[in-house]
Amino acid sequence: MTSEKSFYRSGELAELAGVSTDTLRHYERKGVLACPLRKANDYRQYPATALKRVRLIRRVLAVGFTLDELAIVLGVRDHGGAPCADVRALAAAKLSDVETRLREMTELRNEL
Repeated sequence: MTSEKSFYRSGELAELAGVSTDTLRHYERKGVLACPLRKANDYRQYPATALKRVRLIRRVLAVGFTLDELAIVLGVRDHGGAPCADVRALAAAKLSDVETRLREMTELRNEL
């Protein structure tokens, strides 16, 4: 299987993206992954672009953003907007949180 296909069944997409099919359905419910087309047999059929989207979601979650935050940003982008200022503000808040946690952990280490 390559990413050159036009569509993926949910199992194919999940395997390529390294997630479960339940995770794909969760992403749909949260609004970060578009609901797929349904074939006559009711199988989900995701466009090839969904693979890029799921990989993006995974990277964003890894750096500390939530699905709810991502849903807002992607909603703006998907409707033709440029959420750059929102992304910068969210990233600045995440960085501030990390710096605070790092200070607290350093203090704890010093106490130990």
